Amino acid sequence: MIRRILAVVGGIITGSLAIWLMETLGHYLYPLPKGIGPNNMAEFKEYVSNLPFPALLLVIVGYALGAVVSGFISTKIGKDGKNRYALICGVFFLLATIYNMVVLPTPIWFWILGIVVWILVLVGYRLALNKKTI
Repeated sequence: MIRRILAVVGGIITGSLAIWLMETLGHYLYPLPKGIGPNNMAEFKEYVSNLPFPALLLVIVGYALGAVVSGFISTKIGKDGKNRYALICGVFFLLATIYNMVVLPTPIWFWILGIVVWILVLVGYRLALNKKTI
């Protein structure tokens, strides 16, 4: 039972780190304007609504990386070959993504990719099952 919980927690933590790394890169490439902080929601929404396509795509790439990493790590920790840990991680991140898309102004293509990308937890799951991987 503990291993199952740790599998999901480990997948969520490592997936979050992967997303954070990509979003940090995005903030480096597309920094917040001076005087605007992420705690001021009105200003932050304005910033997000004016982001160029590559900046938003970088967020989707971060989600994709997070999905694969969380699926992989949760499966490796689970050690029973079942995809349930990856799927639980995927549902968790999907709900968080939907919340973010509701709160922040994002275009329709971002909504579509932001939802579909979480199926990539199953790619991480499959990679974890491959005996040739780490």
